[in-house]
Amino acid sequence: MHVRRLVPAAVAAVVASLLVAPPATQAAPLQHVATATSTWKPRPEQYPRVTTQQDLAIPMSDGTVLRGNLTRPADASGRAVTKKLPVVVTITAYNKNVQDQAGGIAGGDSSYLVKRGYLQLTVDSRGTGSSGGTWCAFCSREDKDFGEVMEWAHRQPWTDGRTAMSGPSYMGISQMFAAAAQPRGLKAIFPQVPGADVYRDVVASGGALDVGFIPLWIGLVNGTALIPPTFTGTDPVGGLGTLVSHLLGNGAFSLTLLLSAFGGGEPAFDGPFYTQRSPINVVSKIKVPTFLVSGEYDLFQRGTPLLYENLQKRGVPTKMIIGPWDHLQASGGKGLEKAGYGSLSELQLRWFDHYVKQLPGQQVDRIAGLSYYEQGSKRWVRGTQWMPSTLKARTFRLSGTAAAGGTTGGLTTGQAERGATLVPPIPVQGLCTRSLNQWTAGIPGLLAPDLPCLTNNSFNDGLGPVFETAALTKDVVIHGPLNARLYTSSSSGDGMLSVTVSDVAPDGTVSRLTGGWQVISLRALDQKRSRRVDGTLVQPHHPFTQASKKLLTAGQVAPVDVEVFPTRARIAKGHRLRVSVQAFDVPHLLPTLQDLLGVLTIMTVHTGPTYPSSLSFGTP
Repeated sequence: MHVRRLVPAAVAAVVASLLVAPPATQAAPLQHVATATSTWKPRPEQYPRVTTQQDLAIPMSDGTVLRGNLTRPADASGRAVTKKLPVVVTITAYNKNVQDQAGGIAGGDSSYLVKRGYLQLTVDSRGTGSSGGTWCAFCSREDKDFGEVMEWAHRQPWTDGRTAMSGPSYMGISQMFAAAAQPRGLKAIFPQVPGADVYRDVVASGGALDVGFIPLWIGLVNGTALIPPTFTGTDPVGGLGTLVSHLLGNGAFSLTLLLSAFGGGEPAFDGPFYTQRSPINVVSKIKVPTFLVSGEYDLFQRGTPLLYENLQKRGVPTKMIIGPWDHLQASGGKGLEKAGYGSLSELQLRWFDHYVKQLPGQQVDRIAGLSYYEQGSKRWVRGTQWMPSTLKARTFRLSGTAAAGGTTGGLTTGQAERGATLVPPIPVQGLCTRSLNQWTAGIPGLLAPDLPCLTNNSFNDGLGPVFETAALTKDVVIHGPLNARLYTSSSSGDGMLSVTVSDVAPDGTVSRLTGGWQVISLRALDQKRSRRVDGTLVQPHHPFTQASKKLLTAGQVAPVDVEVFPTRARIAKGHRLRVSVQAFDVPHLLPTLQDLLGVLTIMTVHTGPTYPSSLSFGTP
């Protein structure tokens, strides 16, 4: 899922240092480990050029014809190499021909693999690009297409029958559904920034509707679907028919979906619509080796690690790198070499050479199962488990009364003071923050990378109350998801709590580490699906169903568990840990139209022995 062309970044040459790490199947805590010199180097090009055959017809079982571009290696004269080779497949919703010119949003440079003896097949998904049918955003028919495309590629005379998949975001999610279908010939996948639970990950985090990314994403899919198919010149009737079906079918689906969601209809709540579209519900069917790339400021910051966790626990050969990247950066592989294993193209070559071509010497066992960038220290930690069994729970209690732009409340591991803090509804809260950049897929950071408020949250924090520790006497490490339990009352019975966790440096710079959101009326907790460390809740799971919705009564104070999205961070000695609480995160989230007045309310966060509001997380 992307919203703008990403200018390709210059990728560094081969990085010489690799981490000596335990195999992915061995349980190990995440830790800083010294690096060692690697003997692995990418093999050279076998072919000097590539050539592309456009709009191959790919028939689906329901009669719909999808279209794909096949890129082959070529000799110096540009003549295609006819040798049967493995094929890497990318399935996109962004028009394969536009995507070819879009640089990093398509992932790595496909010619890198093609010149080293692979084929590349890029396919327009149903109802997009040059493909027939109507787009339906990961509906059951579209998900079935993914597996059928792979079966078709496996049978073609130009391939040796071995297949793989690559690509970020939508193209990463399509890999998860395709691999879950267990098509013949599929040997490995390389999904970057795929979602897991699309409702909680991005569509309605905390129960409020995303109005930053989702409308842009739907607009991108529909906009690129209206570009006339490339085969129109040779088949004008077919091309016109495809274009009309995109215009009418896609438009009707998208408009109906958006109006229903914002009107408070079924898509505003979790249920079958999102169950079908969430890879977390099919990941247990995936058996092929999987290499995941995630970003700490990515749209799928929450979801990608959950996919890794499932695969790793089941013993599927799996790697994951989580870096300090937004969606566009992680999609293009910008900065990936800083993890210590080479560029995106080099990693894909290494992964596919090992699992698809089965070439010796790829040393994939020297790539840590999990490499996680640690905010604060700016170091990488390595291990295998995303949530290691060695984690211990840590809880800080909110203390006293804070005031927006005034008195700072306390954050303590000791006795909390009684307090009642008003949370004013200011509709510009979140407008200039790292959250803005994250939930518009990284566009502001691309256009204005030096904008101070994208890296310093101090201005935004002045728009609401904050609670923070005294200067720390020793480092505090956060690992994984966090839970902010806030004892809350509301004049309307509803409202949204927007929680930010930050690192405050001695010079006053406020670095936003992560955030979470929760609509008060959707606070019901599913205890069985919530995660705990040492018996302490660190990742609440809310049903987010219409039936679970319940307003607070007049004067009622209730605990509201806010799922704060996972991170790895070290708050250094002398710094302060901060929790800010606000009522909006603009332009990220808004309520449905029927609940709009409910958010224009005065919420109160209560603290002290009777109302033990707190922040809890796992720590090594």
